[in-house]
Amino acid sequence: MDKKQENKKVFLEIVHQLRELIKHEGIQPGEKIPSERVLSERLNVGRSSVREALRSLELLGLIETRHGGGTFLSAVHSNQLVEILASFILQENKAVEDVHIVRRMHEKEAIRVICSEQSLRNLPVWESLFMKLELENEIVRDLLLRELIIASGNRLALKIWIQLVAYSSTPLKKVSTREEKPMLQMLIKSIQLGYEKEALNAYENWINFLRNSSS
Repeated sequence: MDKKQENKKVFLEIVHQLRELIKHEGIQPGEKIPSERVLSERLNVGRSSVREALRSLELLGLIETRHGGGTFLSAVHSNQLVEILASFILQENKAVEDVHIVRRMHEKEAIRVICSEQSLRNLPVWESLFMKLELENEIVRDLLLRELIIASGNRLALKIWIQLVAYSSTPLKKVSTREEKPMLQMLIKSIQLGYEKEALNAYENWINFLRNSSS
């Protein structure tokens, strides 16, 4: 089992363990869940692995950490979300593609939102990214995507997107290539001008390029 698959397995074990604890011990929203040390001992995994999994769950709003007080269960509906998310990110084949699809849905919706609002189109980050491409011929891919989600103003979408990217096999954390430069510049410039159709087309062309390059 490679490192990525092992990390997914650990995450799933922690999610299942928390779900069982919540069910059998009757932990209610706002009540404390076991500590990193306890979970580490029960699962026989390193505390660093537990810490990363808990951090992911916190980003999704499923748990909350209180300084000096421990970690607590959030709203009941959040537990349903973690089950749904875990069932996708830790399965193979079609589920992996489902992760890509859901991630792209968030990214395309962010593009639509930004194109529809002048204040978002005029954010200085777009010109900065465009000039970085012009001068350096590259940017970190997920930097652009992250800025799209952030600019759209949907905090829940950002939390979910962060987790989808973490379990995506697309090499989004690498820098773009020269071949991608015109597609990325077209995407950014179309967003600045509010040309939704052109922006979405540029986005699709770029994503298809990445998929073909990694296949």
